[in-house]
Amino acid sequence: MGITPSQPVEDIASAPESSQPAVPSNPLLNELWRESGAALYGLEQQEFNRILESVGTTQNYGLEPGTAASRRQQAGFFRGLRLADLTLARACASGHEGAWEHFIAVYRQPLFRAAIAITGSETLGRELADQLYAELYGLSARDGVRRSPLDSYKGKGSLMGWLRTTLAQRHVDHHRRTRRELPLDNLAEGHEPPAADTKPGKLPAELLLLAKAVVETLEKIETVERFLLAAYYIDGRTLLEIAPVLHVHEATVSRKLHRLVDGIRKQIVKNLLGYGLNKRAVQEMLGADPRDLDLNLKKILQISLPDAFQEKAAL
Repeated sequence: MGITPSQPVEDIASAPESSQPAVPSNPLLNELWRESGAALYGLEQQEFNRILESVGTTQNYGLEPGTAASRRQQAGFFRGLRLADLTLARACASGHEGAWEHFIAVYRQPLFRAAIAITGSETLGRELADQLYAELYGLSARDGVRRSPLDSYKGKGSLMGWLRTTLAQRHVDHHRRTRRELPLDNLAEGHEPPAADTKPGKLPAELLLLAKAVVETLEKIETVERFLLAAYYIDGRTLLEIAPVLHVHEATVSRKLHRLVDGIRKQIVKNLLGYGLNKRAVQEMLGADPRDLDLNLKKILQISLPDAFQEKAAL
């Protein structure tokens, strides 16, 4: 795998910006393996290394296609991953029982709640969540090999966010499939497919209020903060790539992002409370999938960026 066992971690940070082997040196991998908690799930370090190598190469370490990543860039990419989430997902996909026990303990109830919110029905929500569990466990097989969608999780966003997105997509797929399977005579008579639970939910109205609160918050943040959010969360740039644009260290970028996101969340909560919602309703709304808001966040964040920042961001 092109690893230099004797190279200490600090050598990676000072290595020249030239093309290097696919995975950084052993000391860094040892550290990442310990931080990830992989051993708790029975995931050996060699398997963990292969997972990192696969994730890094398939995403080219967050760089443009065809760009060779230096060891510094590789290390920065790996440190930007949700290692604990990535390790858990891949350990589950590989069939490690300890990982599945932890997954069920942590995510089963949140997934049920998310599925119920998506479908607007407790019965349908539980069915949707159960179907996803079966799929994630890898009950489907191809060429005699058990397959799990968890293999496609790349560790960039939170595992819970990925699961909510997957749930929503499965729900949409099911809706489209049932419409296609509706008898032709019903369609000819203009009948719509029966709703499983016709009781209207509050989610659409709540999403409108949440979208309004988000827009009002983002429109008031500073230009540099808009650039930081767009570069990191929308364009997928690493802390190491953003730092030179702002002329600061990547650790400073990380701290700025943490404070910025925390401040945005508090302001959104303040806006929602100002609309007359109670605290419990606000907390439930904050658990919504951002993709459900139907917002063009890139346009909102970048619309007022000066040319100088847009040119830097394009570099």
